[in-house]
Amino acid sequence: MIRSLEKKLQKIKKQIYKPKDFIIADAKDGDMAMGITSPGPKRDIKGKICKSFKKLGDYKQAMVTMSKSNLVDIMLMSASTGEDLIKKKIFSNSKVTPAIRMNDTTDIWLMRNGNYRSTNPRPFRSARLNSISKFANLGLFSMTFSKSVDFDLAMLNAYRDFRIEALKYKFNHFLEVFNPPINIGLKSNELGDYINDCIIKAIAGQTREERPLFLKIAYNGPKAMEELATYDPENLIIGILGGSKGTTRDCFELIYKASKYGAKVALFGRKINLSEDPILLVKLMRAVIEKNVNSIEAVKLYHSELIKKKIQPDHTLKKDLQITDPILKL
Repeated sequence: MIRSLEKKLQKIKKQIYKPKDFIIADAKDGDMAMGITSPGPKRDIKGKICKSFKKLGDYKQAMVTMSKSNLVDIMLMSASTGEDLIKKKIFSNSKVTPAIRMNDTTDIWLMRNGNYRSTNPRPFRSARLNSISKFANLGLFSMTFSKSVDFDLAMLNAYRDFRIEALKYKFNHFLEVFNPPINIGLKSNELGDYINDCIIKAIAGQTREERPLFLKIAYNGPKAMEELATYDPENLIIGILGGSKGTTRDCFELIYKASKYGAKVALFGRKINLSEDPILLVKLMRAVIEKNVNSIEAVKLYHSELIKKKIQPDHTLKKDLQITDPILKL
């Protein structure tokens, strides 16, 4: 079976893209960042959040359910979870492409009572390509630049070493570039310029066979997104990451604005996983992109469906209609 990702990437590269070709990834790789809390909090029969957390089995079942829905194109997982689900043939007759997080830089170390995001990020890779290439052929590699020669050099060297290894195993990847977790002395508009330049500098020295299939970056406003998306559209496909949960309006507004200014991919983790109804949320994400449903209408539809299903929303409709991420107000 030809995966939906392959078909959509071909259309985007040939510049015959239509909104239905927008790529969505469910990022269920949180266990490489947050540990025990990754599956999210348990909910009671009415959908109300409880104090305890779901287990790994619940997390895996959420991946299976989302994959069977055919609403997403990629399921991003940790090496251990990916190996388990792939060997159970969850993706054998599926349009969904399994992908593995290939590294875990220190700025995604989000363990409870930890404090790793208070300093310059450092590269680290626990996943081994020689093992992962036996069951998967797509992975995410992540870098974070922090305007420091030594730390940024370490990131670029780690990425170069990964690409050398990936070529050996004929392993495809997409590149994630986070905003720095620390203050590097730049205003929000300057940060977008800086990140864009770091990305182009990082991939300009790569030959076609080693380049990432697409990017996964933070949305740094309309100007930064449009600038990067129009720089080399035949070869550089832009995707956005979701970040924190925020409100449901934040989720729909983010995917709308990113798509409007040139993104062709969205890779959401917590926004999907921590929602009251992940399947419904992704259906409406697609409606925002494909059917011109605006973000306000989508939030109202989401709440209406939750009520029909007798699921208690986490927020009142009034609160859930608010945009809380300042970058989305630009």
